[in-house]
Amino acid sequence: MEELKEQSKDKMQKTFDALLHQYSKIRTGRASASVLDDVRINYYGQPTPVKQLCNISIPEPRTIVVQPWDKTTLADIEKAILAANLGITPENDGNVVRLPFQPLTEEKRRDIVKSLKKLAEETRVAIRNIRRDANEHAKKMEKGGDISEDEEKKLLKEIQDLTDDWIKKVDEVEKSKEKEILEV
Repeated sequence: MEELKEQSKDKMQKTFDALLHQYSKIRTGRASASVLDDVRINYYGQPTPVKQLCNISIPEPRTIVVQPWDKTTLADIEKAILAANLGITPENDGNVVRLPFQPLTEEKRRDIVKSLKKLAEETRVAIRNIRRDANEHAKKMEKGGDISEDEEKKLLKEIQDLTDDWIKKVDEVEKSKEKEILEV
């Protein structure tokens, strides 16, 4: 019984963490170094994350400065950022690559909020699917005589409580991110 609850909790935690990871990549009006998380360049034959080859700083709320330790990689970094289709045009001055974030238009903000809501709903569905699988497993345990009917009812209630907690967390994160994006 405890093992089933722990497995469900772990799966729900991973699903929630995946949502947070997706949200960290969504561009708000402010500069965030996390937009470069998936940007890689070919460095000595190996696809290497830009973050491992550079010093990344945010001197102003709407600018990221990427300063490579090896200046020969500047052009590659610029190409990789353009290829990543982040909606940002890099500016290379020979020493650093600057990423200026343009203020988001009202329409763009609304589009981003729609995609936020879609991601949150997909996460809620995934959490409910985990609950359904756990409930089916609990019912099989009761049918197989591994647990009593009372234990099954208690387990189903605990799984439902766990599901409600995670869905509440998804709702809170969604509202918080939505507020951040709509903030001008």
